[in-house]
Order: sequence, then structure tokens, then C-alpha cells
Amino acid sequence: MKKIGLLFTSFIVLTLVLAQGTRTPSAEGATVYFINLKNDETVKSPVLIQFGLKGMGIAPAGVEFENTGHFHLLIDLDETTLDMNIPLASTDNIKHFGKGQTETTLELTPGEHMVQLLLADFSHTPHEPALFSEKITLRVTK
Repeated sequence: MKKIGLLFTSFIVLTLVLAQGTRTPSAEGATVYFINLKNDETVKSPVLIQFGLKGMGIAPAGVEFENTGHFHLLIDLDETTLDMNIPLASTDNIKHFGKGQTETTLELTPGEHMVQLLLADFSHTPHEPALFSEKITLRVTK
């Protein structure tokens, strides 16, 4: 039984190592954008955020189809801190929409917040090249 567990663990580790650095290609000309928000907009919390995608399709996490992905919302996060070769972690600053959702209502504290969309593939790994929306600043009031 221990041999089976060790073999399974070794297989998982090898799969993860081989998967690193292999990113799903994005479609040429594809773009990610906010449908209902503009940079420097003043909004009330909770904030309705609608996600847009042109040139590719939406598919849930875990479902691998060519030229598809699902959204991640970056909140008050510098995208240069992300390791683009591994699946995105789910944190307070990275919201996953792995069921294929195209909008959310988000509670934000009053003040300025930066939001940005990032499309990722079936494994939560950003495409190559990465598809980011414009980074926008929201001024949030209660």
C-alpha cells in the first residue's frame, strides 16, 4: 500500500513539474475588458463588475477546450508579482470565477481600489501571452 501511495505522489509531482512552463496559447487578437466600469469611476459598494472577452470563449476550470478560459479578478494587486507559469492562488486579492461566471458583486471598503481582469486556462494558469484587462482605479463610497 505504501508503494502505491509513493508511486501516486511521484506521478503527481512529475506532472506538476512537467506542466510548469507549459502555458496554453491565447488566441491572436483576444482581449479582456470591463463591460460596465471605467478608470477613475466613483462607485458604491457593493460593486457590480461585469467581465468582457473578445476573440475567445469561456469554459469552466477543469474543462480543456482550445481558445477558452475563465476569469480571475485581481484586486489591489501588482500583476508583476504573479508567477505566470503556475496556477493562480485563490486569495483575498485574486478572485477565481472557475464556473465560467462573467460578473460578480463585490464588497469593497471605501477608498481607492485597483481592479484588473486576467483570463486563465482550465488549470488556472494564465495563457501565453497573458490576457489582462486594463488596470482601473475605482473610488468606492458606502
